[in-house]
Amino acid sequence: MASPVRTGWLLAAGTLTVVRWPAPERVDRRAARIAMLLAPLAVVPIGLVVALTVWLGNEVDAPPLVVGLLAVGLVGLGSRGLHLDGLSDVADSLTASHDRDRSLEVMKGGTAGPAGAATLVVVLGLQAVAIAALVGTDAGPLVAGALVCLSRAALAVDCVAGVPPARDSGLAVSFAQTVPRAAAIGTWIVVVAACVGLALAADLPWWRGLVLGAALLAGAVAVLERCVRRHGGVTGDCFGASIEIALAAGLIAASIP
Repeated sequence: MASPVRTGWLLAAGTLTVVRWPAPERVDRRAARIAMLLAPLAVVPIGLVVALTVWLGNEVDAPPLVVGLLAVGLVGLGSRGLHLDGLSDVADSLTASHDRDRSLEVMKGGTAGPAGAATLVVVLGLQAVAIAALVGTDAGPLVAGALVCLSRAALAVDCVAGVPPARDSGLAVSFAQTVPRAAAIGTWIVVVAACVGLALAADLPWWRGLVLGAALLAGAVAVLERCVRRHGGVTGDCFGASIEIALAAGLIAASIP
């Protein structure tokens, strides 16, 4: 029988990336917990692709915005558009009705409405422009690639103990409340430490790393709080939305001179 860590790794990598991995033999809540905690490591291949894209943009003197848009597109491709779908569905659900059941019904529909489409344009546009600001800087490739990975730590927040699933079915049922609070806190301590390292690598004051980590966390928490208040819990779409908003917030913080 496969070890829980291996099972959790296969679950995280298979769910969060387009890379083909063997399917885990058995998925239980322990494997789900490990998968959520390993999420930042599972998307390292996507982070490397983004870092390489920004580096190549530097080398060939490509227009920064072209590099930013290409990098954002590759992130979406690398995650099979899963998080983008979640962001769109959450936006539509939050603007559809003040009624919880109606909001959840719209989210489950899966068709992008005006709010969802506009949110995708704004959030992906912000990500692309922020990455463009990193093009031409020595640490730009490292920062952009690392933030793609670190933004996935939003899942530790979404799946923390005490936050229930909004529905009795769906992806969130298997993952919600699987992460102990201590593990979630520990994950984010590591994230903030990594952000401080990124700041130092970019020749910025160490406290800029704290700002960067705070931006990532604030993006994730903002989506979680809004979803819980409107829907009574989390859904799989909430997971995707929190990742995308956290990434946008982190990239914006990193792009400020």
